[in-house]
Amino acid sequence: MSMKLSLTGRTALVTGSTAGIGLAAAVGLAREGAHVILNGRTEERVKRAREQVLESIPGAQVSGVAADFSSAKGAEAVTRAFPHVDVLVNNVGIFEPKPFEQIPDEDWFRFFETNVMSGVRLSRFYFPKMKAQNWGRIVFVSSESAVQIPSEMIHYGMTKTAQVAVARGMAELTVGTGVTVNTVLPGPTSSEGVAQFVAELGKSQGVDAKQAERDFFTHARPTSLLKRFILPEEVANLIVYVCSPHASATNGASLRVDGGVVRAIL
Repeated sequence: MSMKLSLTGRTALVTGSTAGIGLAAAVGLAREGAHVILNGRTEERVKRAREQVLESIPGAQVSGVAADFSSAKGAEAVTRAFPHVDVLVNNVGIFEPKPFEQIPDEDWFRFFETNVMSGVRLSRFYFPKMKAQNWGRIVFVSSESAVQIPSEMIHYGMTKTAQVAVARGMAELTVGTGVTVNTVLPGPTSSEGVAQFVAELGKSQGVDAKQAERDFFTHARPTSLLKRFILPEEVANLIVYVCSPHASATNGASLRVDGGVVRAIL
């Protein structure tokens, strides 16, 4: 169902959009009339995601580009293929639970490269163009882990906090323009990787996935008010709104869609 958010004629790039939050955001943006550019690591995954978007919204304008953001080559491939976008959703990211003492230097740099530098590089390219046309939207998809660093994956939490810092700093450069830069902080979401993680967790504990989910919110995220994994579409609804002209007064904000996990009132 369209929210009538006036995105017809806009071009939106969503990184890491072959599954989960990224795919849901791409579907939502396409539904609002945007020309959506999908991204995944392989041509096959991009093709499959494009088919899924078109199944949901027949006639949608959907392009795609395969790019791996574990190095600068990913951003170079994307900006070469699509030199102009009106909306940039920096969603691509990796996570992996690992005890702090066992996280080598290589993992710290790998996580920073993919989760932070992908957005930095793309924003550095598109941001001046958005300011020149006096309209644009950049959204970094961070996490509640930016606020409450998870002890089981500190390197991941560090990258999510860094995204918030980059977005706020960039927002300070938009004074008097029609460009906004914001961060969306999802809570535990039933994305592709999380579903697999919970299934494996349940298997290791000898319980089914549903019980593993209940246990997760009892022990790992007890402050959740939702007490279930958030649907990718629930996160995408906020992302799509923030990308729209209707969110023109929302700038430099960290917007939570976390199921109430973070207990702070601000």
